[in-house]
Amino acid sequence: MPHPIGQSVGRPFPNRRIKCRLSQELAIHLALPAVICVLFVASVVRSAFGFGEAMVAVPLLSFWIPLQHAAPLAVLASVTVALIVVAQDWKDIHLRAAAGLLASTLIGLPLGLLLLTSSHQHLLRFGLGALIAFFSFYAVAGRSRMKLRIEHKGWMVVFGALAGFLGGAFGMNGPALAIYGALRRWPAANFRATLQAYFLPASTMGLIGFWKAGVWTHAVTHEYLYALPAIVPGVFVGRYISRKLDRDAFLKYIYFALMAVGVVLMVQGATGRQA
Repeated sequence: MPHPIGQSVGRPFPNRRIKCRLSQELAIHLALPAVICVLFVASVVRSAFGFGEAMVAVPLLSFWIPLQHAAPLAVLASVTVALIVVAQDWKDIHLRAAAGLLASTLIGLPLGLLLLTSSHQHLLRFGLGALIAFFSFYAVAGRSRMKLRIEHKGWMVVFGALAGFLGGAFGMNGPALAIYGALRRWPAANFRATLQAYFLPASTMGLIGFWKAGVWTHAVTHEYLYALPAIVPGVFVGRYISRKLDRDAFLKYIYFALMAVGVVLMVQGATGRQA
């Protein structure tokens, strides 16, 4: 028997759908100050050190907005930071290294995507975190300084493929690239500019993927536009910080940042959480 107001039984009322949509929009608007602050901090981190903003942005944003919004929003911020840094400091880019690492990423990406469906994700995440943390600790505390003296094509392929593998499996290319840059002992200006030259096309491809999957929505765009006035100054603050550090101090902070990434991955692996 038809419902008295013309709706079939079991179908939600139009006013209920409207109320639900309004409550979601209100929650997003109330979260905007926190979203803006998080993206400012993430932009400073990315601009200062060249990577690591996703480990800051996505977990913190997920406290305030749905994870389906947080991931594409973080990538939009990433593309913005990379675009500004490349435009500012294009003379500091090691173009051969950026191109070689980006091309090599395609080697490891399919294996990483294959591993994405593995039933041992948490164990793999924990193992990866332990490896990154141990390597970084050894690099900081070890007596000998590990480094790659020349831009060796073989090592470039290894670290580029590793970045693709980690990007496909865990959504994070940064640690492998950061380790390569640190081993090459790039000065801060070259380090951050070269990594952004890599991330600009890589993150843009990620955005296209979000758009095709329907995850990049109007709500995400609105949140990004609200946060843009905070993201842009964050780039300049990060640039100022990186320029104030000498090479040895900068590389030490890079290894400390990698240790933090490793610890976060270990916690995620042990607790079964990904954000």
